[in-house]
Amino acid sequence: MRILDNLFGPDVDNYGKAMSRATLRQSLLTNNLANVNTPGYKRRDVSFDMALEGEQKKLGLSNRDSGITTDNSSIRVDGNNVDMETEVMGLAETETRYNALTEMTAGYFSDLKSVIKGS
Repeated sequence: MRILDNLFGPDVDNYGKAMSRATLRQSLLTNNLANVNTPGYKRRDVSFDMALEGEQKKLGLSNRDSGITTDNSSIRVDGNNVDMETEVMGLAETETRYNALTEMTAGYFSDLKSVIKGS
């Protein structure tokens, strides 16, 4: 893998991590929506902030700590705190970010292809 790391640099790894985080967030928000009527369910989310990952490393937190947070507040009598509007907005934001990351990654590899071809 060192050869690929040297060839592609940290950009590919960063794009991969950002896309994984977007996929994780999509999964969490979808799960929140699926549990909108589950008494006592607490919504979960993950931050897109890539700086968080760097700060976690500085603090010595493991790579397994993905930044997933659980909001323990309650907005309903049954203890559930899922707000459908918030979740749907989060899904739309996540989709937009994922599409942008996909385009950036495709552009990166297109540029590499041009350099390799020499055109």
